[in-house]
Amino acid sequence: MQISDLPYSDPGVADARSGPRFLLWLGRNQIGGQLKSLAWGLLHFSSVAGLPYGVGYAVQAVVDRSGTRLAAAGGLIVLLGAAIALGDTMLHRTAVTNWITAAARVQQLLARKTAALGAALTRRVAAGEVVAVSTGDVEKIGWFVEALSRFAAAALTVVLVCVGLVVYQPALGAVVAIGMPVLALAVLPLLPRATRRADHQREKAGRATELASDTVAGLRVLRGIGGEELFLDRYRRASQEVRKAAVRSARMWSLISAIQVLLPGLLLIVVVWYGVHLAREGRISVGELVTVYSAVMILNYPLRHFEEIAMAYSFSRPSAQRAARVLSLQRVTEPAGGLLDATAPSGDLYDPATGVLAPAGLLTAVVCGDPDLAGRLADRLGGHPASTDPADTPDTSNTVDDTAANADEREAEETGLPSVLLGGVPLDELPLDVARSAVLVQDKDPVLLSGTLAELLSVPSSGSVRPDEALAAAQCADVLDALAQASLDEDPMNARITERGRSLSGGQRQRLALARSLVTDPEALVLDEPTSAVDSHTEARIAQGLRALRQGRTTVVLTSSPLLLDRADRVVFVQDGAAVAVGEHRELVRTEPRYRAVVTRETDAEPAAVRTGPRSASEAGIEIDIEETA
Repeated sequence: MQISDLPYSDPGVADARSGPRFLLWLGRNQIGGQLKSLAWGLLHFSSVAGLPYGVGYAVQAVVDRSGTRLAAAGGLIVLLGAAIALGDTMLHRTAVTNWITAAARVQQLLARKTAALGAALTRRVAAGEVVAVSTGDVEKIGWFVEALSRFAAAALTVVLVCVGLVVYQPALGAVVAIGMPVLALAVLPLLPRATRRADHQREKAGRATELASDTVAGLRVLRGIGGEELFLDRYRRASQEVRKAAVRSARMWSLISAIQVLLPGLLLIVVVWYGVHLAREGRISVGELVTVYSAVMILNYPLRHFEEIAMAYSFSRPSAQRAARVLSLQRVTEPAGGLLDATAPSGDLYDPATGVLAPAGLLTAVVCGDPDLAGRLADRLGGHPASTDPADTPDTSNTVDDTAANADEREAEETGLPSVLLGGVPLDELPLDVARSAVLVQDKDPVLLSGTLAELLSVPSSGSVRPDEALAAAQCADVLDALAQASLDEDPMNARITERGRSLSGGQRQRLALARSLVTDPEALVLDEPTSAVDSHTEARIAQGLRALRQGRTTVVLTSSPLLLDRADRVVFVQDGAAVAVGEHRELVRTEPRYRAVVTRETDAEPAAVRTGPRSASEAGIEIDIEETA
């Protein structure tokens, strides 16, 4: 796999049972790149290790006053230098390729899992943790994959050099062969402590990242209640804890580095002392002594990769564990009969749990007495897992100890509800891509990604609805003017939208999100409070445009706005988790007190007056407003 071939057409199915298994799975899927990196690494390290022989041969040639052998030694050194340069260049190239392709594979896996879980992801895993996994954790995992082949090449080189020295000069070679394993294994007792400190630092950094992410997401609310200083102090304390943990971890790794420098130095002293003693006795030549001494010096270079692989594994293991935790989450429990292999169905959208029915081709409005129920109902109608009560949801911002299996069992116990049906077909039994193309859900807080307006509206769609039609139906004329004025390009479609549309007002963001949903033109469109941030006049025009553009298509709007309700073909009133009334808006206002209380925002004293006297002023005002606006 080359960088130019990214992204993967299929990143595969990860082994997410544990962090080490996930790392092993990544390595197996990159066996070709690892072997290339290993081959170039062996060329590089073996050429470096061969330099001492060339230097020793040259020194001995000078001692023996042999010009021929000196020239041969010079040619050997030049050849080794060229091999070193070639091997180092290609090793770096292949190792970085392994890093980038591994990181890309992990990011594609995370993106696919995020798309599969949808809104259920942030209910099972903290948003900050998802950010940490998809950024910093991906880099650390890639680092270990990249360092693995270099370490293997360095370890093989050390073994080959030790064997070669024993053959070349048995007396000194035996000393080196005994000393090298001691050098390589000397830091092993310190690695568990270093790993624990690295894990502690990673945990603290993850919490700080989660706190920062959650603070930025709720910054407007914090400013409104004057709580930004409180959260700023919390982040300062969290960042100081990260700093202290990083210093403690760095101290341990610096001790390991010091040992990696000290012990080879002691081995050099032993080799020189013993070598000089052998040279005085005439048992070895000066050239052989220089060769062995230089070989020990050179071996410090591959030995450094023992420290690197230990550090890379210590940092990547918790990162891989976090990635495996996210990748092991499941959307739903797969039915016993397996997923249906079918095209997108059509027909009525029906929720057996609440009794909500949205007939095919009609605009159905749903009014919920419980505002929290609206969001859960929207998720169910889209085939997403039902959300649990926030009080029962575990706090995943500080712990990720629950396994994915336990989370799935807990969710199944808490929901245990029948699947939503589209044309009589359960959405949970459809392949995910088919279910998503059939039913699209726009929640209360849709996200706008950064990029141009044309890129925002470039989404999978039927092609029946043009972007200009969707923008007109969503009443985005003023948004287009604002984008054109803020852009150097007169075409508003080329104007750039900042991340999450922060440069736009809440109503403008909401209307652009609605236009994006309309462009997709799904078989069934579910909108949760799509006009909560716009004024009444704009809302009335949006209701008219929505009805006209979605004519003949199934549309469900969860709202309590009389302007939208009056435009609906039918209205379903849901109370205590069940549909208790169905009809037209004006009929329900007259005949259903509970519906009237939700729509007109009556106080507790007002319903009695409505029942015993003439129509209330609030109800009359609502109907007058509808008629005048329409």
